[in-house]
Amino acid sequence: MTKILVVDDEEDLKVLIKQRFRQKIRQNEYDFIFAENGRHALEQLVEHPDVDLVLSDINMPEMDGLTLLTKLHEQHSLLKSVIVSAYGDMENIRTAMNRGAFDFITKPIDFKDLEITIEKTILHVLALKKTLKAVKENDILRMYVDETVLNFMGGKEVETSLFENESIEGTVAFIDICGFTAISETQPADKVVKMLNAYFDIIVQEIIKEDGTVDKFLGDAVMASFRGDYHLDRAMDACISIRNAIHGADIGIGADNYKPEVSIGINSGAMVWGNIGSAALRRLDYTVIGDAVNVAARLQAAAGKGQILITESNYEKVRESFECNALEEISMKNKTAPVKVYEVLK
Repeated sequence: MTKILVVDDEEDLKVLIKQRFRQKIRQNEYDFIFAENGRHALEQLVEHPDVDLVLSDINMPEMDGLTLLTKLHEQHSLLKSVIVSAYGDMENIRTAMNRGAFDFITKPIDFKDLEITIEKTILHVLALKKTLKAVKENDILRMYVDETVLNFMGGKEVETSLFENESIEGTVAFIDICGFTAISETQPADKVVKMLNAYFDIIVQEIIKEDGTVDKFLGDAVMASFRGDYHLDRAMDACISIRNAIHGADIGIGADNYKPEVSIGINSGAMVWGNIGSAALRRLDYTVIGDAVNVAARLQAAAGKGQILITESNYEKVRESFECNALEEISMKNKTAPVKVYEVLK
């Protein structure tokens, strides 16, 4: 849902907006919030920090639209504004644009034009959000991002968003390439790196197909997380595909007699998702932590070549969708009782 703040002291505009966009309001595509002047608009933004777009008049009591634009640029640098005003002379248009307005519409309002402008601005906002998400999920950029980059991309607002943390329900998978350590001890360094990167490319492609996130590369292993609808099912689908793809991989740079296999541990549950690391070194991983993550790592450590292991509690969630085989219980660090595990077959 897109949340739009309309700032205008004309009561009739509120009625017209609600009438014109009633279908999108009913379908939960748009949610309109109203303010009678710039001061009231800033108060509304405190109560509704998830506003995506501001439609503002210029001539209003207490705080006019041009002053509001300046305040928005200082306090909400990622928020996009469209001026909707009867004062459509070039001077006002240029002043509005110089103060950060995304577009300018004149009154009386052509609502078809307003619709197109709103849609265009929303697409721009979504593109910005997608860029922010990419920053969060890109380990290399996160590792080297500095104050100059943050200021260029939106200042403190972006920096704050990069450090947002939350508790989620999700699934974590640890995928290890079996026997690769021995290869690294007998093959030239250049060949080892090319082989490992080629296998990682195969693994990452399958994770992305199931809308997963690669959290980090750990030596010759990959840690991936999945959140959202059916996160456990998607993680298991990805890992089965990874097992099949790696087993049949012919990357053309392999070592003699080396047949790649993976061992995988999967676990779902509550976890903390956030930027973990050292701010002083600017080395941070946007990753997940918690007991559910630790269990996934220990399942992978217990898995043999070609095995995908899950706990009994996860098996109960997917038993109707996946074929699994019960194995012996295993002991885990920080667990008082042995844990019953299942091997995922298909």
